[in-house]
Amino acid sequence: MTEAAALPGQPRGGVLSGPATERAINVLAPNPSAMTLDGTNTWIVSEPDSDLAVVIDPGPLDDGHLSRVIATAEKAGKRVALTLLTHGHPDHAEGAARFAELTRTPVRALDPALRLGDEGLAAGEVITTGGLEMRVVPTPGHTADSLCFHLPADRAILTGDTVLGRGTTVVAHPDGRLGDYLDSLRRLRSLTVDDGVHTVLPGHGPVLDDAQGAVEFYLAHRAHRLAQVETAVENGDRTAADVVARVYWDVDRSLWSAAELSVHAQLEYLREHGLI
Repeated sequence: MTEAAALPGQPRGGVLSGPATERAINVLAPNPSAMTLDGTNTWIVSEPDSDLAVVIDPGPLDDGHLSRVIATAEKAGKRVALTLLTHGHPDHAEGAARFAELTRTPVRALDPALRLGDEGLAAGEVITTGGLEMRVVPTPGHTADSLCFHLPADRAILTGDTVLGRGTTVVAHPDGRLGDYLDSLRRLRSLTVDDGVHTVLPGHGPVLDDAQGAVEFYLAHRAHRLAQVETAVENGDRTAADVVARVYWDVDRSLWSAAELSVHAQLEYLREHGLI
């Protein structure tokens, strides 16, 4: 869920659909838009020598897409055994119940309302389906229930909407909070520095091969936007709509409603820290 198209200085991506790493295949959903970029990335993740696979973010309720995900897994010699959600926005999760019906798999998520089965997801938990090692990383901010999944063997991180392959993501106020989001970006930066993560497998847009550069770009961009919002308020812009018109004047107007959510989150952050 993006609030801006590609920006100057942003690391460029590569793969849009198909195999991305030794363990991860992307099936692109047919839901392109200004908010979803090329569409939602549905990830099939498995150990190379296993016949079991995990699917992350089945995407929209589109039987054609869900069937393509199953067929792609079967072509690779895999049976879908588990479905995971990075968060509950419809472009990622709306098809989960139907996908669970088609594959007879449980759906695990942080939000209990999205689960189908008894198990949720917890920080630091390791998913081991089919011998896979994939760690749950809590990354609230875009939404309160946002998660990433660390795939150590591929030195990769599946980021949902926390980091996109192009543009920047929305801090979806009031559920999303900027302070949480900045903490989550710092957590991801630590994974790139301390754990060797170098590949971003995003929820939208192309794969990024410079994870540290992408996270550093996001942090710098957020700091820049926050300073712009603070200056706009000092210059008399009091409403989020006024701030968007001043700060996001160069962004496509179709994205202004998304930008306004982020501005609400930025204004809340500035007030909490006594900066306005």
